[in-house]
Amino acid sequence: MRGTTIAGIAVAGILLAACGSQAAQPNITVNNPGSNQAGISVSGTGEVTGTPDTVSVDIGVSVLADTVGEATAEAAEKADAVINSLVSNGVDPDDITTTNYSIHPEYDYRSDTERLIGYRVNNTVRAKIRDVSEAGDALDDATAAGGDDVRVSGLQFSIEDDAEMVEAARDAAWNDALAKAQQLADLSGQTLGAATSITETLSNPPPPIAYAQAAFEGADALATPIEPGTAAVVIGLHVQFALED
Repeated sequence: MRGTTIAGIAVAGILLAACGSQAAQPNITVNNPGSNQAGISVSGTGEVTGTPDTVSVDIGVSVLADTVGEATAEAAEKADAVINSLVSNGVDPDDITTTNYSIHPEYDYRSDTERLIGYRVNNTVRAKIRDVSEAGDALDDATAAGGDDVRVSGLQFSIEDDAEMVEAARDAAWNDALAKAQQLADLSGQTLGAATSITETLSNPPPPIAYAQAAFEGADALATPIEPGTAAVVIGLHVQFALED
């Protein structure tokens, strides 16, 4: 969450927290011109939705073998296959980052005894796929390349450049706050003055998405469907307006 504050005079700030499409109830305060804090305090909310154009996925391999050497060698081979498959499907190598690499022994504790059954090697990368429409095919190919040892943690969608959405949401939040303040001034028989303090909050929560591995039964298997849904940018403004005499 990013916050910016424009202060013309010192006022008590009221923070509007917005998450997803659920906005907090507006806070409205009216002070008479003769008070120490003459003015109107209102909260406005603006929300803009768009279709995500980028998806990030954690994908890797988890290999169990009798020795560390065997496990690391097999994991390296399969991880390379996964990465090469992603690159062949248009993923930029600069958009592939290793997020986890671990080696540890595994034991069988059945029958109240500890028996070493092998060594586990995990190698996971995070890949950013910049063409959501191709994400299903890219993930299917990468999963097939790694075989039964592939692990996929999940997907996260985002909008690479949301500057226009942020501006549109800010416009909507300002218009919402201004309309409330103007109505309150009119109802109280006073003249609305300039804004003297503005506090902004920005929220763009990603939609929760889970990825289910497809069953590969040959070249004619359907691609795993990847649905980006919509992403929202929500801006809340708390604005203090002066009241003119």
